[in-house]
Amino acid sequence: MSKEIKIRKGANIKLKGVAEKLYTNPANVSEIVLKPSDFPTLTPKLLVKVGDKVKAGTPLFFDKENDKILFTSPISGEVTEINRAEKRRIIDVKVKADGENTFEIFKQADPSTLSKEEVLDNLLKSGVWPLIRQRPFDVIANPNDKPKAIYVTALDTAPLAPDYGFIVHGKDEVFQLGLNALAKLTDGKVHLNVNGEDNPEDVFTNAKNVQINRVVGPHPAGNVGIQAHHIDPVNKGEVIWVLRALDVLTIGKLFKEGKYDASRTIAFVGSKVKSPKYVRTVLGANISDIINGNVEEGGRFISGNPLTGTQIAADGHLSYYDYQLTVIPEGGNNQFFGWIMPGLDKFSLSRTFCSWLTPNKVYDLNTNKNGEERAFVMTGEYEKVFPMDILPVYLVKAMITEDIDNMEKLGIYEVAPEDFALCEYGCTSKIETQKIVREALNLVKKECS
Repeated sequence: MSKEIKIRKGANIKLKGVAEKLYTNPANVSEIVLKPSDFPTLTPKLLVKVGDKVKAGTPLFFDKENDKILFTSPISGEVTEINRAEKRRIIDVKVKADGENTFEIFKQADPSTLSKEEVLDNLLKSGVWPLIRQRPFDVIANPNDKPKAIYVTALDTAPLAPDYGFIVHGKDEVFQLGLNALAKLTDGKVHLNVNGEDNPEDVFTNAKNVQINRVVGPHPAGNVGIQAHHIDPVNKGEVIWVLRALDVLTIGKLFKEGKYDASRTIAFVGSKVKSPKYVRTVLGANISDIINGNVEEGGRFISGNPLTGTQIAADGHLSYYDYQLTVIPEGGNNQFFGWIMPGLDKFSLSRTFCSWLTPNKVYDLNTNKNGEERAFVMTGEYEKVFPMDILPVYLVKAMITEDIDNMEKLGIYEVAPEDFALCEYGCTSKIETQKIVREALNLVKKECS
């Protein structure tokens, strides 16, 4: 039975530079990079060396803790670099495109006609498996687990986020094949959570083998962890698997075509982008191929959205899970008595500035922190934007002190760093909350899993 979820806590940050719903010509992909740092707690083991020729779907490295989890090349070409840090820790693996894009061949079939083991084997061997993550710990799902449910989010409420419905439009067959594969992986339900404020695309509303739930509310309503909390919370000892509707397309293409098609459509957005649009590219692509002169000077490049994304260079690469490339003003300038001014052009989650009088205003915000880290005090700002039945400040303080018992009691098994992004943005104490949450999840996984 479907549910309607109403999220009341949170905030939408409206920024300039939303992508126009038009596609540009596909970006010319010259190279890709896979970074083990995109996968928390992963210890990679290399399967290739510099100079090796690879196809799309050829394994580059695997998870040392579970050798069934492979990370395969999104394109065909030559391995040109393997960069390492201290203790020979792998930073990234770079593959230069050969322009042909040949593929390894995997099983091609409707997942409904396959066994669970066959579906699982196809996902693992092709390298598609890392798209599926789990709660608790917000890491790659363990294929040996039996999840009580799988959650697919079909909306993204982050600033300048891509419209999933626009990207998935017209891809009904491929999307359904992906859902059929997911349905084979759990004895529980597959939840498809759609935007309840608009009329969702037919590709979502006509989906089979899923429970369709409608989600209404401000960011972070689009976070799959927030949705799961309001449908069926994760308790200690339980596991759920989560992914986005755009990831389901990749799974569907694997079973429809028998190949690992890592092409994806991203939103190229931000006030520093001259013409924000949707761009067809490939996972891990070099963003210089996407920029192509379409950016003004003085911008910060972010793989992902402004709240949770990663800063990269102008010749950096898209992260594994990102469907958004954002360019916003760099900032870094000091403002004399900035906190005393009316601040009509500044957005604030509190009523520090007069901008609260114009809730529909669109802002051109930069990366200024407008303050520095100070004592972590109780202000009530976290509670205003954190839509879980959890005490966020007490949980974060337990994380800082590495108090695992209290972390468990306060709900650490349900959360991910992205759920605290708005808390970090509005934090009076300028605490790097997402980093604290990530480190705490790694600690609990190490000690308790």
